Amino acid sequence: MIDTHCHIYASEFDVDRSAMFARAEDEGITKMLMPAIDASTHEHMIQLEREFPDKCRAMMGLHPGSVKENYLEELRIVEEWFEKRPFVAVGETGLDFYWDLTYSKEQYKVFQQQIEWAAQFDIPVVIHSRNSIDECIGMIAENQKGNLKGIFHCFSGSVEQAKKIIDLNFYLGIGGVLTFKKSGLDCVVEQLDLGNIVLETDAPYLAPVPFRGKRNECSYVKYVAAKLAEIKKMTIDEIANITTQNAIKLFNL
Repeated sequence: MIDTHCHIYASEFDVDRSAMFARAEDEGITKMLMPAIDASTHEHMIQLEREFPDKCRAMMGLHPGSVKENYLEELRIVEEWFEKRPFVAVGETGLDFYWDLTYSKEQYKVFQQQIEWAAQFDIPVVIHSRNSIDECIGMIAENQKGNLKGIFHCFSGSVEQAKKIIDLNFYLGIGGVLTFKKSGLDCVVEQLDLGNIVLETDAPYLAPVPFRGKRNECSYVKYVAAKLAEIKKMTIDEIANITTQNAIKLFNL
């Protein structure tokens, strides 16, 4: 299986990162894709990719929650990285209207720039869409000229929103929220084809049941796969194979 979204460079893993990798390997996790947050995360993320080149692949981008007064400088740093070397995706980017709307206009500008980089470099764009799914769908629709691709990470929207995303040739990143009883995501996923679904953890955040509220890690993607298998009345192996092939195709792994 492939964990398409995990922040395993985060300090939460400093105490047992090697053991966490071993647990992931034991559960058959072959690749872990790491989204950037802002310049403060780049060094740790890229160092991890250097240490585990067969397992870890880095993205590059600016998280909407990190769009502040210095956003132009942050974007300049991201652009410099793209000039230096290839990355597996642009991200994570998008819009976050949950915590703070102070820089909402700037978030749109930053998202637009990163969409353009994804098209320019012909790599996926990984989208954070908290309290902003419709706005993010609108931005992708405006920019979709046929070659744009990517993931709506941590998808938790409606069937209608999911179908719009799939029609735009994008994928849905499904993680621990699927296991939450009151999320309603199980009823949504039940009505969707698996051809546009990839698995993720968002580790160290959003751990699935039975670890909800605790630190998430890559090996826990198996709980997401198990819940998806239950919903779709399939085996875990079938879910693993389909979602892994989806990720390989999207990220050109």
